[in-house]
Amino acid sequence: MPTAVDTETAQETIGIIEQAVKDFSWQTAAVLVCLLVACVVVIRIVVTLADRAMTQAKLDRGVRTFLRSGLKVVLWLVAVCALLGYLGVPMTSLVALLSVLGLAVSLAIQGTLSNLAGGIMLLSAHPFSAGDFVEAGGVSGTVQEVGLVYTKLDTIDNKVVYIPNGEISGKTITNYSGNDKRRVELKVTASYNDAPEKVKKAMAGVVESHPLVLPDPEPMIRVSGYASSSIEYILRVWCATGDYWTVYFDLTEQIKTAFDAAGIEMTYDHLNVHIIGDAAQAKDERR
Repeated sequence: MPTAVDTETAQETIGIIEQAVKDFSWQTAAVLVCLLVACVVVIRIVVTLADRAMTQAKLDRGVRTFLRSGLKVVLWLVAVCALLGYLGVPMTSLVALLSVLGLAVSLAIQGTLSNLAGGIMLLSAHPFSAGDFVEAGGVSGTVQEVGLVYTKLDTIDNKVVYIPNGEISGKTITNYSGNDKRRVELKVTASYNDAPEKVKKAMAGVVESHPLVLPDPEPMIRVSGYASSSIEYILRVWCATGDYWTVYFDLTEQIKTAFDAAGIEMTYDHLNVHIIGDAAQAKDERR
């Protein structure tokens, strides 16, 4: 918060500026115009050199735009300080005034600055790019645009969601399109009456006949557990990232068809009750 000293200094600076305006003359105006022209030329040269350096460094376009704008603001502040210094305004008083104004502005746009910092981090780190399918900020969707303040996503149900970059940069980001390949994993169950080799052969036939399943890495079909009413199997295959959901749903449907053709029962939880005939008859006779 601004202190009483800062407020007093700011008022003093404003008073000095008002006095300088009263003492203004044509000679002073001519010198100020020359200084202003020199400042404009210097600012353009510095910004051009900085822009070339950022281009050679292959910085993101959004980051370059932000840094270029920030550099211009800083250079113009320096130019204004130089012009006011020529008018006789003390630099210490001017810096105090700018610090008070800067603090007030920063408090007013604190949330925006947080999102802006998050946007710079995203554009610099490149955790995802436009066209990637990601899960970020609690939302899943295809990235349409990465801005300095918001990231635009298109969800699966065709909704457009704008997420503040501050929320994305501070949480876990999952990029499903980051690699060329994805692994499809399915878990199925079969009856204890069906031999594991028979079940795995039926599943392997489905995998081998699917044109989108990649041979490398090699598909894996194994027994993963023994439940109370069924044997559990796990199937892992690889495919191109863009084919993930096609392969997932195709295998899910085709495995059931293959099991039916092979006479394999996809059992469910149940309880078998066995009554021994002789023991039951002996109980009845004792009654």
